[in-house]
Amino acid sequence: MKIYTNKIKENWVVDQFVKEWDEFNTEITSKKARSSDIIWLIAPWTWKTVKNKYLRNKKVLCTIHHLDFTKFDNREEKNFYERDNFVDFYHTISEKSKIQLQKLTDKSITVMPFWVNQNNFYQIKNNRNLISKFNLNPDSYYIGSFQRDTEGHDLISPKLSKGPDRFLEIIVQKNKEIKNLEIILTGKRRNFLINQFTKNGIDFRYFEMVSNNELNELFNILDLYIVSSRVEGGPRSIFESAITKTPVISTDVGFASQLLHPESIFDMNNFSKAKPNVEYAFNNVQKYTLPEGMKSYLNLFKEIYES
Repeated sequence: MKIYTNKIKENWVVDQFVKEWDEFNTEITSKKARSSDIIWLIAPWTWKTVKNKYLRNKKVLCTIHHLDFTKFDNREEKNFYERDNFVDFYHTISEKSKIQLQKLTDKSITVMPFWVNQNNFYQIKNNRNLISKFNLNPDSYYIGSFQRDTEGHDLISPKLSKGPDRFLEIIVQKNKEIKNLEIILTGKRRNFLINQFTKNGIDFRYFEMVSNNELNELFNILDLYIVSSRVEGGPRSIFESAITKTPVISTDVGFASQLLHPESIFDMNNFSKAKPNVEYAFNNVQKYTLPEGMKSYLNLFKEIYES
């Protein structure tokens, strides 16, 4: 059994998944689609980079990370069904995404979250040196947000699926309650929140692009991580928060309700009552560490190969 995985090459989390998959599964990894038995469209938006003749002649698994029906226009719909003609099996990350996907296809859908690499993300118990390294104030209370919040087409409009407007509402309230509050932002397209924080006089630090090692260190500095999204597949930040023992609260998106304690899940009517449960999240995330977190994928590929 040989598996070819299409790549995105955008220095995004999917690239990391592909890299880790290849490293742990060298014996069944194919460098070329033509010499594979199964094509894994892990980056489905780049499916046209794989030749149609291979998609027709191989078994094809397509990962749908999440669907945002507010953006599912005629072009998106046409692209989905054009790709669907070549797809034999679907994979998605949460039951919520599966329910969305079932509205578009009657093909087999398997739900499995991605693994988390405990060699890249782990708890650092003494973070005093980290505070100094990033030139931060040891007396501040740090809340983190490490995902893009602004649409790429104008770098002004909030990316509503990620809920930056919700995050802003929460932070404005917490800024009234918490002395020395500071927000830590990473990643590209943070324009919306940066502009709003500046307008509202909220202290923040912005580290645009950081390495995996630095991202792990920043998680370990935080007093709280907040996921305020409306639509998500994972999101990865709840897995990374859980494995680093970073206190995290989240809206009920993606895999959050399977990983976090019910008291850590909030909506915009009760966010002030949400409480992180670090040990609960840490214990739950263990089954998704490497190599254990890849076993279900290996089983799925074996089923596909033998079908």
